[in-house]
Amino acid sequence: MKLGLSHMTFGPHAKVNIDLIKHAEQLGFHSVWTAEAYGSDAVSMASWILAQTTTINVGTAIMQMPARSPAMTAMTAMTLDHLSGGRFLLGLGPSGPQVAEGWHGVPYGKPLTRTKEYIGIIRDIFAREQPLQHEGEYYQVPNLGTGTTGLGKPLKSILHGSADIPIFTASISPNGLRCSGEVADGVFPMMMDPDRAQSLVLDHVEAGIAKTPGKSRADFTNAPSTSCLVGDYEQMSAPVKANMALYIGGMGARGKNFYNDYAKRMGFEEAAVKIQDLYLGGKKAEAIAAVPDEMVDAVHLIGSEEKIRERAKAWKAAEARGDVDLLIVGSVQPEALEILADELL
Repeated sequence: MKLGLSHMTFGPHAKVNIDLIKHAEQLGFHSVWTAEAYGSDAVSMASWILAQTTTINVGTAIMQMPARSPAMTAMTAMTLDHLSGGRFLLGLGPSGPQVAEGWHGVPYGKPLTRTKEYIGIIRDIFAREQPLQHEGEYYQVPNLGTGTTGLGKPLKSILHGSADIPIFTASISPNGLRCSGEVADGVFPMMMDPDRAQSLVLDHVEAGIAKTPGKSRADFTNAPSTSCLVGDYEQMSAPVKANMALYIGGMGARGKNFYNDYAKRMGFEEAAVKIQDLYLGGKKAEAIAAVPDEMVDAVHLIGSEEKIRERAKAWKAAEARGDVDLLIVGSVQPEALEILADELL
């Protein structure tokens, strides 16, 4: 199995744990992944890491599509691909209504329509077969609409990009997973139980793959994420439960929370309802306490070394079935990375 390291640092100060990243590189990790919300950006972090490493791939999980034009994203990806010797991986996502509209100031709209157009434009730029032209619901290139000069003309990238730069999308909804299978090279499904990968993720991905002539499951990377923390279970699981409560309870509005819906599909419907009720009611501590250990253990690797090694067997079995291609690990512990490298690489 390929292993990736999640480097999603959100806070008042931008920082990169380059020592941990270099340790992962030495262990044989395939990649490290940056992210963005409404603070530090994913591209600056990725650039910083690429400049200080030599073999590990660096990807974005994710770059927010509402924040950048497709052409700007393509320019960024091609530039980093050139400068790093082909080590850049492009991960994209529509973000959510709160960030798209409340931070970037653009309508959230139809995320799947936007995704298909966005990736189509990027692939056309990468291919560089002809000057860029696109007429869609979200993007018109050249733009000749109201307020334009009428001087726009189709352009071809000066930089010769690679058509082989992998494009990933982040998704957990059935429609989003189908979209990823149709137009992307891989997907980041959050909180995936390795024992239920087929029903939770791959059934939908494969339905999307089937829409693209000549494309097969072998052309696609399923890259779920997990946390791995070694130590006292109660202490180590506390931040994980807080993060799960945030997503399941507060990442979206009641009735429109993809993570809450996903937790229900995982088999934790009663817990999902309770967590959301508490979180939206302002009872965050109670919402965190309502996250059951069984939910944590289904998708994360937390506790003693023995417990982690035992649960890692489920991920190894998922890889053997062809259900998991790349496991992205969130951890700040070198020893946790060492355990997983020993068990899974």
